[in-house]
Amino acid sequence: MVNSSFPSLNETLPHDAANALLIGRIWVPGEGPYLVKVGQHEITDLSELALTSSDLMELDHAAAKVAKHSGRTWSTPSVWANTDPLNQNPEEAWFLAPTDLQAIKAAGVTFVASMLERVIEEQARGDAAKADSVRAAVISVMGDNLRNVKPGSDQAMKLKEVLVAQGVWSQYLEVGIGPDAEIFTKSQAMSAVGSGFDVGLHPGSSWNNPEPEIVLVINSKGQVVGAAMGNDVNLRDFEGRSALLLGKAKDNNASCAIGPFIRLFDEHYTIDSVRTTDLSMTVQGPEGFVMQGSSSLSQISRDPLDLAAQAIGQYHQYPDGLVLFLGTMFAPTQDRHGPGQGFTHVVGDTVAISTPQLGTLFNRVTTSDLAPPWTYGIRALIQDLAKRQPSPKP
Repeated sequence: MVNSSFPSLNETLPHDAANALLIGRIWVPGEGPYLVKVGQHEITDLSELALTSSDLMELDHAAAKVAKHSGRTWSTPSVWANTDPLNQNPEEAWFLAPTDLQAIKAAGVTFVASMLERVIEEQARGDAAKADSVRAAVISVMGDNLRNVKPGSDQAMKLKEVLVAQGVWSQYLEVGIGPDAEIFTKSQAMSAVGSGFDVGLHPGSSWNNPEPEIVLVINSKGQVVGAAMGNDVNLRDFEGRSALLLGKAKDNNASCAIGPFIRLFDEHYTIDSVRTTDLSMTVQGPEGFVMQGSSSLSQISRDPLDLAAQAIGQYHQYPDGLVLFLGTMFAPTQDRHGPGQGFTHVVGDTVAISTPQLGTLFNRVTTSDLAPPWTYGIRALIQDLAKRQPSPKP
């Protein structure tokens, strides 16, 4: 378990780091962002192979090309140590989120547990104090085991008829067990924060939570080429008041974390590895509060490749590729501030999301107005890349 202090490099890297093809981005002061291969001891510049994360994912046999690539190097332990914002030397390199030009999309209501909680949020109108009584009422009608209901199936449609007749049908149930998945825009290209940095909550929110998720990396051809972890910071009160507030609930400054690295698919890590991933999460508060949770991809109601196919295809193109949050089964109900109040963040929380084959994504919690503002976008990236000369061969 990662503690509330900044995690070590060993905690951050996958357990099988020696066999993992890891893609990251680092900020080099005076030069801008560099796309890199991340090893246990050494970081390698990938600029001669691809200038951006988006470009790299378009390459045929990208994993094989990355594996044999050489270039300018940095020390992995040194760069990781300098990524801690509380102990950062602005004249040395540090890690960024591993994505850049890709659209940042998310699939919602993909697990039974989170589907029930979305219905409860809606019924409670975003009021955390009402959640316990609403939860009991909803479960008494629906039950809490819809795991075997296949979305879009005849069985699901019959269940819909029953729930409509009993007055508990919800827009969240529609995307949870209906034929069409919920795919929404989580955040903007270039806006994600990486491991080590603050995640932001809208300061007007009083009921919110982290969402530990696997993030698929998909190129413009619709091919899933790798995966990372993500924290889809969620405002339960905003979305619970109205689903039309989804944008405000999901897309705020520093509200999207991706990392620590992208792991490319190869013989050691495949889409089947994603399907069997178990994510663990620990939230530690400044007052000593501790909450632990988990999310198992084996419990997802739609296959990851089905979700990818619903996000990109002949009806919706992404020329720079996309990343897709797969949703979570984690829906915290642990009381923090009193009986029946459930969980909500406080400023100063730390969130550590881990799984052996992807490592640990670690972030501290603040409010979106106090998190460092997002100032480096696509225009700035283009300007920096235009000035860059190819890296010399070692």
